[in-house]
Amino acid sequence: MNEYGKYAALFEDADDVFLGSPKSKFLDIIFTANQNLVQDQLEKMTTKMAAMEILLEEKLGDYWERELATNDYSRSAEVEEKTKSLYIEFTGEIVTRNE
Repeated sequence: MNEYGKYAALFEDADDVFLGSPKSKFLDIIFTANQNLVQDQLEKMTTKMAAMEILLEEKLGDYWERELATNDYSRSAEVEEKTKSLYIEFTGEIVTRNE
């Protein structure tokens, strides 16, 4: 079992009527939560992504673009798991602040 195996139940529920996938729950939340909070969270996410891209460009130049293209297939499962984890994190931040 890999490090994500113990959390597989959280991520393997895309067809579950009651739970939904992390992505579907995130989308549900952003369409129903306070729009000021959602806007703030989306700005934070975009700013974080921009900062990470700047750091990668400074450290690796255009190497990171080639690396992403090269590892697209060999690391796709890892990227998928991280994406799901981020959806859960972002949803939690919006829900926590929306209460």
